[in-house]
Amino acid sequence: MIYIGNHLSSSAGFAAMGSHADELHATTFAFFTRNPRGGRAKAIDPSDVEKLIAHNQEHGFGPLVAHASYTMNLCSGKESVRTFAESCLADDLRRMEYVPGNYYNFHPGSHVGQGAEAGIRMIAEGLDRAVDEAVSGVLPEQSNPRDVITPLPQPLQDGTLHTTILLETMAGKGSEVGRTFEELKAIIDTSRHGDSLGVCLDTCHVWDGGYDIANHLDDVLSEFDRVIGLDRLKAIHFNESMNDCGAHKDRHARLKEGHIGLDAMKRIATHPALQDKPFILETPNEDPGYLEEIDLIRSWTE
Repeated sequence: MIYIGNHLSSSAGFAAMGSHADELHATTFAFFTRNPRGGRAKAIDPSDVEKLIAHNQEHGFGPLVAHASYTMNLCSGKESVRTFAESCLADDLRRMEYVPGNYYNFHPGSHVGQGAEAGIRMIAEGLDRAVDEAVSGVLPEQSNPRDVITPLPQPLQDGTLHTTILLETMAGKGSEVGRTFEELKAIIDTSRHGDSLGVCLDTCHVWDGGYDIANHLDDVLSEFDRVIGLDRLKAIHFNESMNDCGAHKDRHARLKEGHIGLDAMKRIATHPALQDKPFILETPNEDPGYLEEIDLIRSWTE
């Protein structure tokens, strides 16, 4: 069994997302921690969050997969952009303490011509500073004045955040870092907080990145295990691709309309190594399409 859901709007609050997920027959969901194309975030309402936690426990939901803003780039060539990303990340991690035990996923970043090695180092260092800032509640001096660090719901008992940070596999367009399993492993190994890091495998991204999950799924998962370790694979972005394998373009498609193929997508959803994980749809759908895809996946896995 897997947990299946899709991205939901957080505009009406946490409890509303739980009700929306029920309407779509979902058992998990993803949400943006702040404006996905900007940086602003709504204030946390603890009572609203508590309603969602109770709902998810009652309905047997799996872990949620929060998503960072797309504007975050920890390895930008501009210091101001990196600092903004760190402050967003630090605040997001404090926001996630209101829903402890879930996942926080982000795109590692684009090195914009500095080279993958430099990008990996900058991502790891930025991650480390952000985690430290999340625990301390102190933003970096160059943070944007509009940034406000969210108060923790309770004092940290041991200085440890209760969220697993997920690096997303990338398609390799432009200067993206994370196009190979080796690059993700290098970030994990370089970070002082590597024990808190996992991976979200995006099926469209790895396919576009050159990993043939349609014809050689077992080989790809074995390579992931050899390089990173399957114990770090925490979540799946379950997306078809509009492109051929290795296109490095990152264009998502609906489940019945892509180049990976429906039979291959079914093999992924039912693979023994991927059970009990949250599968998040990021296919180009509205609610009726998500409901159809969720019901289809549930028919494969139940």
